[in-house]
Amino acid sequence: MTRLTHRPAPPRAAWQLEQQGLHPLLARLYAARGVTDKAQLDYDLKSLLPPARLTHAADAACLLADAIEAEARLLIVGDYDCDGATATAVGIRALKAFGAEVDFLLPDRFKLGYGLSPEIVDLAAERTPDLIITVDNGIASHEGVERARQHGIATLITDHHLPAPTLPLADCIVNPNQPGCAFPSKSMAGVGVMFYVMLALRAELRERGFFAGRREPNLARLLDLVALGTVADVVKLDHNNRILVSQGLQRMRAGQMQPGILALFQAAGRDPAKATASDLGFILGPRLNAAGRLADMRLGVECLLTDDPSRALEIARQLDALNRERREIEGEMQETAQRLLESLTPTDDAPAVALFDAHWHEGVVGILAARLKDQLHRPVFAFAQGESGLLKGSGRSIPGLHLRDALDLIAKRAPGLLLRFGGHALAAGATLKVEDFARFRDAFAAVAAELLDPAALTRSLETDGPLESAYYALEAARLLEQEIWGQGFPPPLFMDQFTVEEQRVLKEKHLKLRLRKGNARIEAIQFNFTRQPGPTARLAFRLAINEYKGIETPQLVVEYLE
Repeated sequence: MTRLTHRPAPPRAAWQLEQQGLHPLLARLYAARGVTDKAQLDYDLKSLLPPARLTHAADAACLLADAIEAEARLLIVGDYDCDGATATAVGIRALKAFGAEVDFLLPDRFKLGYGLSPEIVDLAAERTPDLIITVDNGIASHEGVERARQHGIATLITDHHLPAPTLPLADCIVNPNQPGCAFPSKSMAGVGVMFYVMLALRAELRERGFFAGRREPNLARLLDLVALGTVADVVKLDHNNRILVSQGLQRMRAGQMQPGILALFQAAGRDPAKATASDLGFILGPRLNAAGRLADMRLGVECLLTDDPSRALEIARQLDALNRERREIEGEMQETAQRLLESLTPTDDAPAVALFDAHWHEGVVGILAARLKDQLHRPVFAFAQGESGLLKGSGRSIPGLHLRDALDLIAKRAPGLLLRFGGHALAAGATLKVEDFARFRDAFAAVAAELLDPAALTRSLETDGPLESAYYALEAARLLEQEIWGQGFPPPLFMDQFTVEEQRVLKEKHLKLRLRKGNARIEAIQFNFTRQPGPTARLAFRLAINEYKGIETPQLVVEYLE
């Protein structure tokens, strides 16, 4: 069952925004998202929160500046997802521009797992670095930091994940979510944190007179990377993150991007001049992530680091092929998952679901968990068997159950059950022994039953109400497409009743409709539909642009039909 609700737009706030020059449709939509003043939509770089407000960013800058002046060897230890890859690229490009001797190392997700583990530190030590810098990981790496200390290697942790009650004894930690950090934007992605550290480093070097007689690096050139990692990591797009994303998109649309970003657009058949936040999350991000899921994320990082357009395009095409392979693997895993779900009794009453199949791919279980979470509207964990023989699981949750907190509660109640875990409110990972899967499945369901309000198990789609017939137009679709929408700042979703004049099924899985509302007629499509409508239907839909043979027309993309 799905409940459609209407997101109210306070009339006074909408009126005020309209008086300040906003288009009436945007004024209504922004008012419904809590915007009360046009200044909240100011995405100029000058509106960014200053790096000095980020706890220990200045300390990290001093540590890095000292290392650069001492000609120390720096090594970035990244992560194997899009956020980690873009953060690594930001660090490498910025530090090299500052004259640092820097390299990077990414853990093999299938052999070394996530984060700054003792094993990855031992591997790093072979390169004899003086300082290890983590990006998008490290906040839970107590053992890894200690191993680095034993090797005589200093550590700087830059991360955004939620910390445990105790922090690693690193030389410096920059994380907006660490205790005592009053930085207002708690939702920065790992790439955003690294970008801020580089801003602080530039300020420190400037203070030291480092740039006397030389040109200061323009860090704004890295904002395409920051935007991609921010959107792909599905962090909340608060005002500060929207600035980062907006600035990155502006550079892409103007053709001012890394060769690798341009190549990813080209491999996907997309025009960067029309880049949207949706393109970053659903087109570029998955292609970059495919390297970390199926192969080696070093390929993805190389794509972002090379300045050779030909090499960038060659890699981007490899990433595109990997992404197609990932989709095929995912399809097979979904078929298995459906059979497993059918064997559960009864599936509808389960407050949370954990599934495991020995043939599932470790790099794709996160996507599978997300798909099943959307299908069931339940928290879901999907596990695969890793090369170590342990189960590696990825979970996705619904509003109402903080996934990392749920895992923490399981760990406290069943010591030793979880060998490793971490993550966020809506996404997390866990490692356990094969023989402990049933225990975890039952514990996960029990904790979810305890923490979830029963009302949260009913799917709810929050809409912006009807869309005025005059806006079923290409101009309105373009207007909406140019804005910054995403997690925590949802794209417009409208709801209305239509007369269905025509309907047909495309490729046996997509529903194509011709709708009428009053005197207005418009085409609509529902991807992967589950039911066909009668002569009338109530729809929740997005206004979008359909491009066919170079001709653009407005169409409704149906999210829900009844």
